[in-house]
Amino acid sequence: MRTRPTMSEPETSGTHPSQPRPVRLRDALLRARIEAADRTGVVVDLRDAEVARLEILNDALDPLFAQVPEQIDLFDRGISQGDTPRLWIDVVAHIMMGRDKRMYRFVQDTRFGRIVLAESHDTSVIVEAVTDYVARRMIEREHAMVVLPEPKPEAAERPARSRVWPFVFGFILGAAALFGVAVLAALRSW
Repeated sequence: MRTRPTMSEPETSGTHPSQPRPVRLRDALLRARIEAADRTGVVVDLRDAEVARLEILNDALDPLFAQVPEQIDLFDRGISQGDTPRLWIDVVAHIMMGRDKRMYRFVQDTRFGRIVLAESHDTSVIVEAVTDYVARRMIEREHAMVVLPEPKPEAAERPARSRVWPFVFGFILGAAALFGVAVLAALRSW
């Protein structure tokens, strides 16, 4: 029968004696979370295993989101623990676990439906896909924030004149000229 190690004895379960022990506590915690998620995924509560795996991925995304400037408020990262746990990146993109509960699926909701941006068992592949997505979203934001200069108003052209008034003026002038010629002819004949 195996006894539990005491606080002074290091636990070596899950590591091979020839493998070096993790130097950093963060690495050891990550390894312990993965082992716990694996055991939980196999045993009973698959949902808790999904949440644990999403938390591992969330921790792996911390360095990326630490580089995003604070004034950019596009991203609202967090884990929702509904029927299907999800790690939300922003309003339209999230990561959920695949059917086998070990595969990460990075998806984006669009007006044409949901599209899969990346799918992998490896967290580094998903972190790279999220990094690309964040970069694209930041560029889209920059383009949306650019204020285009107002177009200069064109030189106002004179409005086109109606062709009726010159005709009326010409008609009146012609009638007056004829009347004047008729008056002169009548005065000469007297």
